[in-house]
Amino acid sequence: MKRLLVTGSSGLIGSEVCMHFAQLGWRIYGVDNNQRAVFFGPNGDNRRNQKRLQSTIRDFFHVELDIRDRDDLIKLVASVRPDAIVHTAAQPSHDRAASIPFEDFDTNAVGTVNLLEAARRYRTDIPFVHLSTNKVYGDAPNEIAMTELDTRWEYADKTYVHGIPETFRIDQSKHSLFGASKVAADIYVQEYGRYFNMPTVCLRGGCLTGPHHSGVELHGFLSYLVKCNFQEREYTVFGYKGKQVRDNIHSYDVARFIEDFIDAPRIGEVYNIGGGKENSCSILEAFGMISSVSGKEMIYTYNENSRIGDHICYYSDLRKMKSHYPGWDITKTLQTTFQEIYETQMARQERTILQVP
Repeated sequence: MKRLLVTGSSGLIGSEVCMHFAQLGWRIYGVDNNQRAVFFGPNGDNRRNQKRLQSTIRDFFHVELDIRDRDDLIKLVASVRPDAIVHTAAQPSHDRAASIPFEDFDTNAVGTVNLLEAARRYRTDIPFVHLSTNKVYGDAPNEIAMTELDTRWEYADKTYVHGIPETFRIDQSKHSLFGASKVAADIYVQEYGRYFNMPTVCLRGGCLTGPHHSGVELHGFLSYLVKCNFQEREYTVFGYKGKQVRDNIHSYDVARFIEDFIDAPRIGEVYNIGGGKENSCSILEAFGMISSVSGKEMIYTYNENSRIGDHICYYSDLRKMKSHYPGWDITKTLQTTFQEIYETQMARQERTILQVP
């Protein structure tokens, strides 16, 4: 039986990867110490996902380990002897990073190097998948000429009609401290691939989403927005008239691509992974989409101050991914994703009601 080591296994992508590969017959070793609850408080707690994995996957082994613990991580990889590693553990918020710079860098940059070196000391031929971020490009995408439409900003430069490609520059822009720590990790993953001839890949994600996301205001755009609508709570729009655009990809489609890469790995590769233009929406458009699902109008307030380093418009150019892996494509539409997230919110409320004496 093949063995998969997944860091951040209780998070959105980590848990989806665990479930996906378990269904393919892999034995899963999930590394997670619920640091998300430390970063974001009780609303960011991921223990629910951990319990779900433990109760539904027969060959799942939870490891309570912090990826900053270098020696223990090296020992773990040597003892597990994985056939592939998927690294999703991170401090994921560019807003939160400014108040915890040491924790952010030690988790995102140092933790990644720890895992890379643990992998190299074990074997240099196993696939290593790293969940990076589109924040490695900083705010440079905001320099692209744009057109303001009724509900969104759109690229006016036809060079980017398909979205942002992997060749887009990463220097001389404002990344946020989170983006900077992820740049360091991203470059290290590429370098271990090229220098040591290891099959590594950086997946520079847009908005990764799905029903098992513990969305909070500082991270988890769609999940948090749907939660606010469901609970009839006020949502705050920060700047750009609510017309800022993001592409959204369901965690299931991310897991499917990771499967394809592990089946046919490449050396030191980089892909922008997101929903692409077809699965992009502005905040205002997202309000309309969730209202069409829930029947509830969105309650929101507007703060004219945009978030530092925030993108005005960003969606991923998927052509490189699809050319290298032509069997992969988006299967979960944006409308389906909204529906799944909302239905999960409803199911959680029903379970909570049934548990009340």
